[in-house]
Amino acid sequence: MNILVTGGAGFIGSHIATYHLEKGDNVFVVDNLSTGSIKNIEPLLDNPAFTFHEADILVWDQLKSVISRMDRIYHMAAIVGVKKVLKDPQAVMAINIAATERVFRAVAEVRPQAQVTIASSSEVYGFNTNEGFSETDDIVLRSGARLRWAYAVTKLADEFLAYSFMYQSGIKVVIARFFNTVGPRQVGTYGMVVPTFIHQAVNNLPVTVYGDGLQTRSFCDVRDTVVALDLLNSTPAANGEIVNVGNNEEISILDLARLIVKRAGSSSPITFLSYKEAYGMEMDDQTHRRPILDKLQSLTGFKTKWSLYQTIDDLIALERKRNRP
Repeated sequence: MNILVTGGAGFIGSHIATYHLEKGDNVFVVDNLSTGSIKNIEPLLDNPAFTFHEADILVWDQLKSVISRMDRIYHMAAIVGVKKVLKDPQAVMAINIAATERVFRAVAEVRPQAQVTIASSSEVYGFNTNEGFSETDDIVLRSGARLRWAYAVTKLADEFLAYSFMYQSGIKVVIARFFNTVGPRQVGTYGMVVPTFIHQAVNNLPVTVYGDGLQTRSFCDVRDTVVALDLLNSTPAANGEIVNVGNNEEISILDLARLIVKRAGSSSPITFLSYKEAYGMEMDDQTHRRPILDKLQSLTGFKTKWSLYQTIDDLIALERKRNRP
């Protein structure tokens, strides 16, 4: 099978590429390396079944040619991370929407039979007050702090693009609403909380919690995420569906900080920053974000393999390895 991963040098994309190479597929990756890293795919470069194109998906002149040969496409190219979103919201809107439309137009024109997955986000649920989020729940975005929610708006737009192309062109699309995904190769540069805490704890630096730390999140190991995506792509009944992808175990950010400090045997103190101190502006944050996974499980039978404890221990070991002279 021929697989294309846009944004494939990024955190999740590189794991998708690795997973499919291990299955014996041919994998093509395109990435402009603006947030992805060549280090993420360096072990793959000598594999004859792997091809890397360094290019901007918005202007890449080989897009149609490559897509015409693909059986499956994972569209992961996007700008992510709250700090990156606030720093360059224009790029967020351009890349996260225009690139998705360009990919869909190419698929509709030259390879409508390909199976496509697009990456949406749990952020689209916004300020819905339900304890857990299911795919049919209302989208609730507040009118304030508009730049903060630019990312959520782009991902919601991508979902509507997917539906419009499915309706008019008959292409096959699965819309994956990712909840917080964590694991090897993720970095804290743009505000990702787990790698940030891991780095701070392993190096006995203050672990910085934003707000009061009582906001809760659910974290899914990327090694589970790629399996879930493969199962969805292999399930015809998933075509045209929005599906939550994540782990439904919930933890507060403060308890996450305490857990990482404990697992690392760290002397790090836990400190608190206001959102204005952290991001340069006041903002409301989602108080909770837990997926209801009934749809994913009923479609595919998927079950998570990696616990948060296992993931954290693996990441602590990797951070210590990086620190060795």
